[in-house]
Amino acid sequence: MEQSAEKERRIRVGITHGDVNGISYEIIIKTLQDQRLMELYTIVVYGSSKVASYHRKTLNINDFNFNLVRRADQAHPRRPNIVNVHDEEIKIDLGKSTPVAGELSFLSLEAAVNDLQKDLIDVVVTAPINKKNIQSPDFTFPGHTEYFARKFNVDDYLMLMINNVLRIGVVTGHVPLGKVPELLTEDLILRKLQVLNHSLMRDFGIQKPKIALLSLNPHAGDDGLLGLEEKTIIQPAIEKAYAGNILAFGPYPSDGFFGSSNFKQFDAILAMYHDQGMVPFKLMSFEEGVNFTAGLPVIRTSPAHGTAYDLAGKGVASPEAFRNALYLACDIFMNRLEYDELHANPLKTPGVQPENPRP
Repeated sequence: MEQSAEKERRIRVGITHGDVNGISYEIIIKTLQDQRLMELYTIVVYGSSKVASYHRKTLNINDFNFNLVRRADQAHPRRPNIVNVHDEEIKIDLGKSTPVAGELSFLSLEAAVNDLQKDLIDVVVTAPINKKNIQSPDFTFPGHTEYFARKFNVDDYLMLMINNVLRIGVVTGHVPLGKVPELLTEDLILRKLQVLNHSLMRDFGIQKPKIALLSLNPHAGDDGLLGLEEKTIIQPAIEKAYAGNILAFGPYPSDGFFGSSNFKQFDAILAMYHDQGMVPFKLMSFEEGVNFTAGLPVIRTSPAHGTAYDLAGKGVASPEAFRNALYLACDIFMNRLEYDELHANPLKTPGVQPENPRP
C-alpha cells in the first residue's frame, strides 16, 4: 500500500539553470510553458528570478512567470517554481563566457545537489554549463558527470547518451585522446559493462539487454596488424562479462557498425573513447539527445548539447533535448520504483516490464 502511494505522488523535479549567458533559460522557459508538465510533476528551478525575468523580456515571452519560493519544500505543485541561489543584480553578457556566469552555474548546481541529498527533490535535470568558467576551488571536474560521482561517492559510473534509437556509453570519458590507450584496461571495461547492464535493467526496464562494444583501433585491429588492444584487452573483458551473464558482443569496428545500421540490433553500445561515441550520436540527434549519468544512486539527466552561445537571446533555441531530459529523468524514477519493488520480494512474479521511456 505504501509503495502504491509512493508511485502515485508527484515527482519533484529540480532544474539547474546552467550558464546564464547561454540558452539555458530559453530552453527551460519554453519547456515549462507546457502546462501539462505541471499536471504531472512539481518543478523547482535553482536560479535567479532576476535573471529569469531578463531572459523572459529579451525573448518577448509575456505569458510565463515563475513562482518564487525560498525552499524546494515550499514549491507550488502546479506552477513552475524558482529558488534564488543569488539575490543580487547580475550582469548578463549574452553569448559570452564570464566568471560570474561560472559562479552562478556552480551555485545552482550545489543548491540542487544539496536538496537531492536531503530528499527535497527526486531527480535533477542540469542545463548546460561552460566547463571552463565553472572551474574553481569547489569545482575541479571536467564536467557534471564526474562532479555527481564525487558528490555521491561513486567510483563506477557511466556517461550514457540517449535518443529514440540508441544508447551510447563511453569507457574513458572526458580525457585527452592520447591517454586513452594507457587508461583502457580489461577491468575498466568490465566495470563499465556491469554499470551499463544494471542500468539497462533497472533504469530502462530491459530484462536481458544486449550490449555491443566498439573496437579501439580501425578494423578492430585487423588481426593485430593495426593494434593488439582488441585481442589483449577488449575481447577478454567481453568474455568475462558474458561468463557473468552479461550479453556483451564485439568488438565491432565503429565505421562499419554505424554505417550498416548494426547498432539497431542492440539495447546499448559501449564506445572506448569520447568522440567515438559522441560523433555518431550527435549526428543522429544533436537537438534532441539526452545525457544520463548511469551508476548513481540518484537520477541526473541533461540535454546533450552545450551552452550554444551563438544562439543566446535570439529566441531560436530548441527546447526538445531539455524536454526529453526532463521526461527521461521521470521515466527512470518510475522504472526504478517498479524494479526495486519487484526485486524486494523474491516470491513476487515479475509482470510485463514497462516500455522504454522517452525520448
